[in-house]
Amino acid sequence: MAELKYEIVEKLGVLGETGNGWTKELNMVSWNEREPVYDIRTWNAAHDRMGKGITLSQDELMTLKDLLNGMQM
Repeated sequence: MAELKYEIVEKLGVLGETGNGWTKELNMVSWNEREPVYDIRTWNAAHDRMGKGITLSQDELMTLKDLLNGMQM
């Protein structure tokens, strides 16, 4: 299996902490030396291990923002 390369270009914020001490974060991440994308996933404290996550383009993030702003909470 090919090695996965990533670089956290910008840390945007922590959304929460899991029971095992990992944090769920929103970051800008470059995967395999591609253009950075918005990324939501869990990370360990050293940021050398990660959980499953989701990546979003800027357009997708803006759509998500609009959807969240329109929700009744």
